Formats: sequence, C-alpha cells, structure tokens
Amino acid sequence: MNSSISFSELRSALGAKAPPLVIDVRRRPAFRTATGMIAGALRRDPEDVTKWAKTLPRASTAVVYCVHGHEVSQGVAEALNEHAIPARYLEGGFEEGWTANRGELDHKPPEATTRWITRSGSSCCT
Repeated sequence: MNSSISFSELRSALGAKAPPLVIDVRRRPAFRTATGMIAGALRRDPEDVTKWAKTLPRASTAVVYCVHGHEVSQGVAEALNEHAIPARYLEGGFEEGWTANRGELDHKPPEATTRWITRSGSSCCT
C-alpha cells in the first residue's frame, strides 16, 4: 500500500504522541539549491533507500517528501513499505504540499548538502 498524506494530516501527526519520521528525499540538485526543509526532517538520498531503510527504527512510521510529491517520494515510500517501514508520501511534496501551506521550516544555506554546518562554515555531511 502506497498512500499519500495531506499537509493537515501530517501537521496533526507531528503533534501526536508517536510522530512519524519525516524524511526529505529530494534529489541532490533540488536539495542543494533549496534554502529550507521541513522542520525536524531527516535528509536521505532517494537513490540509496535500500541502504538507509535498514537503519530506521523498526517501530517507526515515515512520511517522505520530494519537490512535488510525485515519483521520487512515491517510489521511496514504496521501498520503505517493502522494508517493513510503514510509509506515506506528502501530497504536493515540499513546494505545493508544505511551503504553500506555510509549514514550519528549518533553514539551510543554499548549496549545503544538509541543514547542519560545521564551525568552519563548510557542509559537514552528505
């Protein structure tokens, strides 16, 4: 089962006792040029989903998002479900699903590969 979740459903779920993991799976070029991501989201490369899916807590659920909520996030949600991680994808993705509804953001410098920056000012992680 590969289902979507709306902005309002996700925002409510984030306030629940056991919120889902929110995972940013925008492709590298889109993520690098972006200046924000959903507050509290993890960043993972969609091409490596079979590798990092094994590192997620088995008792968790996940919501993944890409730029527009199409094939990237839908494919990652499907792969996570195949790895026994219940996952949904955000309708409209980051642009139409989250930022258009003024969802809370964590900011990152453009061209950074993560929102975290080392003390020297360079990107720390991919």
